[in-house]
Amino acid sequence: MNIITKLKKSGLSGRSGNDFPVWKKWQAIKTAKAWPKYIVCNGSEGEPNVFKDEYILTHYLSEVIEGIKIAARELGAQKSYIYLNKKFYKKFKKSISLLVKKFPAKIFEGKEGYLAGEETSLLNALEGKRVEPRIKPPFPTEQGLWNKPTLINNVETFYWIAKIAKNEYRNEKFYCVSGEVKNPGVFNLPDNYSIKQILQTTNNYSNFPFFVQAGGGAMGEILLPQELNQPIGGPASIIIFDKKKTDVWKLMNKWVTFLMKENCDRCTPCREGLYRLRDLIQTRTSDPKILNDIFSVLERTSLCPFGQAAFTPFKSAWKKLIRHTDLK
Repeated sequence: MNIITKLKKSGLSGRSGNDFPVWKKWQAIKTAKAWPKYIVCNGSEGEPNVFKDEYILTHYLSEVIEGIKIAARELGAQKSYIYLNKKFYKKFKKSISLLVKKFPAKIFEGKEGYLAGEETSLLNALEGKRVEPRIKPPFPTEQGLWNKPTLINNVETFYWIAKIAKNEYRNEKFYCVSGEVKNPGVFNLPDNYSIKQILQTTNNYSNFPFFVQAGGGAMGEILLPQELNQPIGGPASIIIFDKKKTDVWKLMNKWVTFLMKENCDRCTPCREGLYRLRDLIQTRTSDPKILNDIFSVLERTSLCPFGQAAFTPFKSAWKKLIRHTDLK
């Protein structure tokens, strides 16, 4: 059984947050007629309270590199690129260099910024261009690095590829748990576990009034305790907040400050939408009509997934914590 068949049978989806079936990306590269082909390992990990890739690079680096080598062999790639944020580059460059000594791979020190983790922005960074998203289609599998077919998977995905090749994959994933918890850290658990099961299994289910931000510390959705019987989507991050101690307005201001700093300013809906949200948050103004308009424009007209998802934490916080049930 070849590796693409194994990937399809495993049901592995990308671990960068988009949940796209891994085998479909591989198959697209495999059948592409253009040459050369490239492999890119995305080690940008720039969202607050998401730290699973650093854990994997620390404890399972050889498996990650093996996953990259498997991809290169199977897809006939000319060269591989390992894109690391500045922290990871400093911490792991030497160890990675030893593991890829006789393998055509380049370790690339990534640009600063959260947006560099978006796959087409990452390609621009590798090509020395301005770090901003490209319009899709075409997709990287068709026209990626230097307009050639390019496979982009993240650190965790390559780890699981190595396990699948050895028939050691058990439908698991890595979860980050942080915030007001007894036992913060990274945990390897079944990928169909609900958020509640994850918190209970890791001895982190709180006995005080709390709420959860699930899917990252910038764009993750706010969930209440009664909503935790669902699997986690996006980056597998769970952050617990003490409901009595948390100033929701200050929390939203933290998010919007981060997102305004990290967006590329290329498209008007994202740039101006975040600016308007900041004004409303800093003046503690709640107008459901204005909020609905801003959320709708961000989601429907932003150029890339950054703007399209940026409304998520704010809408859920306003609706569930500030109690604007009339938000659409």
